[in-house]
Amino acid sequence: MAVSDEELAARVLANADRRAFGELVGRHQRIVRGMLARLCGNSADADDLAQDTFVQAWQRIATYRNEGSFKAWLCKIAYSRFLMGARKDRARGRLMQGLRAEPPMLDQAEPARGVGLDLDRALACLGDEERACVVLCFASGLSHADASAVTGLPLGTVKSHVNRGRAKLKDWFDRRESAA
Repeated sequence: MAVSDEELAARVLANADRRAFGELVGRHQRIVRGMLARLCGNSADADDLAQDTFVQAWQRIATYRNEGSFKAWLCKIAYSRFLMGARKDRARGRLMQGLRAEPPMLDQAEPARGVGLDLDRALACLGDEERACVVLCFASGLSHADASAVTGLPLGTVKSHVNRGRAKLKDWFDRRESAA
């Protein structure tokens, strides 16, 4: 039978069990990296932030209180790392401006890469909080309540950001499709 995240976290806390923590990292690294990549718009920065997230999670495992899912607790650390990084690195704004520009002609041999680039460009058109809520709820699979806990925004605000963000993304893709 598979051991729950909560049991693994308890093992880490009880005796600094590195294997248990490694299992937690293995279970959640894809979600954390994917969330950060969508928020950053840059996979290299996302990888750095993900590594920082897991280091901080190891250091702060004692603060995990089984209130909500372990995944939401980890995403909250990742989101906090993202916000701190954004404050330190104003170059991120220049990156987002570049993503908002018209997409370059893509080689037809790489359709999957083009889809990812289009999604990144579409996400760049959202406000920071809208983008965070959309990524947390759709890409990371968190509930609205968990996204609220991660961002510190009220539940109703998260729901509004998700709905507005989804509508803006649909509009962005509809315009691209009609222009093609």
